[in-house]
Amino acid sequence: MSTELNIVHRPDIGRFEATVDGLRCEADYQLNGDTMLMTHTGVPSELGGRGIAGELVKTALTWAREQGLRVRPLCSYVEAYMRRHPEWQDLRA
Repeated sequence: MSTELNIVHRPDIGRFEATVDGLRCEADYQLNGDTMLMTHTGVPSELGGRGIAGELVKTALTWAREQGLRVRPLCSYVEAYMRRHPEWQDLRA
């Protein structure tokens, strides 16, 4: 990805987000004890193919690891991302 993403963590609403070309991209989660439920990843279609969703999920998973959380991927994108990147399997709840 050529542009540096400015990903902001908004724990008040359970979201990692970035604004790209004026459009909001997001990875939503809910905490349930020591488990992070990854519930939704959204990137507007006109921004697709840039790796934005992957960067949002990677940032969320990194945060979960730092917090000692397990991750349950309820979002199909997060499920596929974790399957493609075995380095995150140890987080799977």
